[in-house]
Amino acid sequence: MNTNTLTFKHLILGLLIAVQVGLVPPAHSAPPPAETVDGVAARHPAVEVMFVLDTTGSMGDLIAAAKEKIWSIANTLATADPAPEIRMGLVGYRDRGDAYVTTYTPLSDDLDAVYSRLMQFQADGGGDTPESVNQALYEAVTRTAWSKNPSTYRVIFLVGDAPPQMAYPDDIKYQRTCALAAQKDIIINAVQCGDLAATTPVWQEIAKLAEGRFFNVAQSGSAVLYETPFDQQVAELSRTLDDTRIYYGSTEQMDRMAERKARADSIYEAAAPAAVAKRTIFNSQKAGKKNFLGTQELVSDLESGAVDLDSIKKEELPAPLRHLSRTELKERIGLQSRQRKELQSRIEDLAKQRQNYIEAKIKLDKVKGKDSLDARIFACIQVQAGKKGIIYQGGPAY
Repeated sequence: MNTNTLTFKHLILGLLIAVQVGLVPPAHSAPPPAETVDGVAARHPAVEVMFVLDTTGSMGDLIAAAKEKIWSIANTLATADPAPEIRMGLVGYRDRGDAYVTTYTPLSDDLDAVYSRLMQFQADGGGDTPESVNQALYEAVTRTAWSKNPSTYRVIFLVGDAPPQMAYPDDIKYQRTCALAAQKDIIINAVQCGDLAATTPVWQEIAKLAEGRFFNVAQSGSAVLYETPFDQQVAELSRTLDDTRIYYGSTEQMDRMAERKARADSIYEAAAPAAVAKRTIFNSQKAGKKNFLGTQELVSDLESGAVDLDSIKKEELPAPLRHLSRTELKERIGLQSRQRKELQSRIEDLAKQRQNYIEAKIKLDKVKGKDSLDARIFACIQVQAGKKGIIYQGGPAY
């Protein structure tokens, strides 16, 4: 054995002893790099919500309320600190023999697209009590591209008034679906509308099996629906805020953003001022940024450093801007940025006044408040998201 070999062995032995007595930390004691799942930092807060909604004839009042409340729920979800990424989706269900058994809208951070689909829901069909709850729940759990991020709060709200149809031999029954949900860390909250006795024990079992909550609301949903003196003003600011967006990129990318703009225009035409106001408030918050901006938005991308203006070709700009010099283009973008910040500040002030106005109304209204659909949903979110480190304080946004 030569001297070099002996020296090397002594060096290794010395290091092992040093590690054991704590003089030298082992290599694996260094903090591991931030875990990433689906390309997202594992500790980044995120919320994914699927609404599984009975759309048969008896659910007309609740569907109408849902069209008003979805933006309130989005605004409630946005109040966490830090602001989470929010995705929503829908499964509408009826029964075999109706116009459809289920209609599926995937999880998306494009809440305008989800809302546009909800606006198309009309209560119809049913009449024989049991509905295809089994199929709807199974699709929500297994068809949905849920995030695998362990920090994501994944939740389903099952909303309906009738029990599941259990006679179909080819159905995946709710008990098995609930077990799958628990394995995937998906909570199912069961919201019974009305007081049909046959529904109650099933809804309670679903909530228990999927680690969620059961609660009962009136057939209409018991939602807090108030118009305020601020709704119209916020709705009017919304169109101006939307006009601060400048999209760029390929023809295909620009076409996708044109579709987004068309959806927004249809919302302005079809939705009540209160719903538009709630959408606007959501879009002006950090959590609503993706819904507001979409992708390839020039003002935001330049401010964040995601793109350099000199790297963008003229043909990648909107047609009205292609004739501008670089100096003129920078001035235009700066103007849009300043206008956006001013509008968002005004909307934020009006949002606070609007929320205070509604909360004052609720205090005077003994029927609404702590037993409303809004309060019940908030209670679920507050406790369940809290276990993921997503903290909600105060109360629901209306």
